[in-house]
Amino acid sequence: SSMELQLKARLFVLTLSLFIPGKTRQPSCENDWDFQFCGTWRHGGGSRSLHVNISTGCKDISISANQTTLSISGEIAAQCKRSSVILLTDSAGIHSTESRFCLYWEPFYDQMKFQFGGKNLTLCWPTRLQGSCCTDLSQGPNGPNGYYGIVNGMIKDDPITAETRETYSFSGSPTECTEKLCDQESRKFTSATMVSNGPQSAGNVEHPCARSSEVLMKKDFKGYNVTSPLKQESAAEPAITVQIPPVLKDVAKATNKVVCTFFQNNSLFQETVKSARVLDDVVEITVENEVISNLPEPIRIAFHHDVIPKNCSRKCVSWDTRKDSLQVNWTTDGCETHHLGSDHTECLCNHLTYFSVLVQLQPGPVCHLLALSVVTSLGCATSIISCVAVLIYICRKSRHSKDQSTSIHLGLVVSLLCLNLLFFFTGILANVGGESVCAWVAAALHYALLMSLTWMGIEVFHTFWLVYMVFSPSPPPCLWNAVGYGLPAVPVLVLVAVGDMYGVRDLPGCEDPSDPYQMCWMKDNPRAWLAHYFTTLSILVVVGLSGCVMLVLVFRQISNRDEWRQNRLAFFSMWGLSCLFGTTWLLAFVHFEPFSQFFAFLFCILNSFQGFFLMLRFCMLHRMRKQGGGSALGSSSSGSTRHHMLQAQEKS
Repeated sequence: SSMELQLKARLFVLTLSLFIPGKTRQPSCENDWDFQFCGTWRHGGGSRSLHVNISTGCKDISISANQTTLSISGEIAAQCKRSSVILLTDSAGIHSTESRFCLYWEPFYDQMKFQFGGKNLTLCWPTRLQGSCCTDLSQGPNGPNGYYGIVNGMIKDDPITAETRETYSFSGSPTECTEKLCDQESRKFTSATMVSNGPQSAGNVEHPCARSSEVLMKKDFKGYNVTSPLKQESAAEPAITVQIPPVLKDVAKATNKVVCTFFQNNSLFQETVKSARVLDDVVEITVENEVISNLPEPIRIAFHHDVIPKNCSRKCVSWDTRKDSLQVNWTTDGCETHHLGSDHTECLCNHLTYFSVLVQLQPGPVCHLLALSVVTSLGCATSIISCVAVLIYICRKSRHSKDQSTSIHLGLVVSLLCLNLLFFFTGILANVGGESVCAWVAAALHYALLMSLTWMGIEVFHTFWLVYMVFSPSPPPCLWNAVGYGLPAVPVLVLVAVGDMYGVRDLPGCEDPSDPYQMCWMKDNPRAWLAHYFTTLSILVVVGLSGCVMLVLVFRQISNRDEWRQNRLAFFSMWGLSCLFGTTWLLAFVHFEPFSQFFAFLFCILNSFQGFFLMLRFCMLHRMRKQGGGSALGSSSSGSTRHHMLQAQEKS
């Protein structure tokens, strides 16, 4: 039958395949560039620690775990030697019994990273290219199964086993990095070229993937330029050029050799950078076994990179070795930034370590920062003098008047006086007082701003009460004072108790982002931004929108009066009411091109000169009251109760 014939044919083909050799899969001739092992550590909860014991050689590496300790040990590094105990904290909490971790090893750079609890710890820092490195890690004999250990071990995306093992072992193979690994890299970067050997060069490695250059500083050393082996794809210039000054020869005492190592696309250098990122190109400049700092003549490092938009600030940074050595910490100390174009940045640094350019992603720099600062300072100074004048006027008037509006106006003027006074000196205190002083100044400034917005809200509510609640007694002044002065203090005290909310804040400018304007304000971290949204911006929106509504209602009440048509000075009364009601602060939310700069200047002018505008309003109303025989807008033209209540508000 047909079924029997098909079965015989399949058996014939299967038998034939046993005797005729087929095409087998050839092993890959490429070496592994990296090694990634991930797993879940099943422990007993409580305190946990990482035991590290890494030494030089190329034998094996083992990852083991028990109830309290995760261990990484072996001979695998070219230069790295590390023996330490590190306390571990998991984001899941101390009571969790399982923790996810990953171990990364890159033999080409001789670097090792350990990821645990959302943090990346650098166990072996990248070094210059070695002749031999340990790669091609293969799984060796593993430890027995147990209750505590590593679950779901994986090499990259390939699972090993779902069982709980106490130990995973991997054996490495020594490989000539400058030959085999670089041969692989040369196929990716065929257009890269090395610089020619100069008279001071001790041997640039003539290969596309070689990233390390040694320079001998002889007796007649007059400086030397070291160039990165790789060039930017869109530019003819090399990615990095290092200009070594002659003074380095006099400072370096133990050796006459300086080494420049160039790194590209290195993820380890991105750690601890939240709203920013370093360039793909990083250079390490070292003198063997010496710490070089405070050079009388700086080292010049030129970075040629992709075009960076103006709204993204950039600054030269170096790795800060004074902090935790396990993590990457970038600092601008000791480096000066020169912007030579949107795709060219020059760094002048007085020490030796890792260098790169840090690009700030958000918030972006402020264009025309100097002009805005001058306008704001001038407006604050003018408002301070104006508020003092209004304060004297209100205090004198309050002796002869028992109008409740007087106490409300007094609260607003006092709050604006404090706000402008603190804002005028915040830049000076940020540069002189330090972090501790600036934190208290920032808290006081935040309180003054919230207090000003609160009193503006009270002005809105009181005007509404006069116009639409004419037969109900107005709340006593003590209640207004409790709300105006006490309510804004609540969120400020809570933020002070939480901590890490107030301090020095940098505002970079488009013209020179490396020289930002410093002020005392809320810090640039996620918690401070969240607090800013829920306190300042939320109150601003409520007060501003209610002020706009009340401004429209007041305009409808007085627009039909004869005094409004005859005396155009009444316009200033509406302008003064807009300042009282806080409507000008809504300009903070207007940011659309191409008028964003116009609205930025308008916002600074209207709100920094707010005290001056209020003084003009009081002067205008005082003049109109004298001319009109007691009415704020001239003589009374309406006999309605609401109209007279509005007049009482205008008189005050």
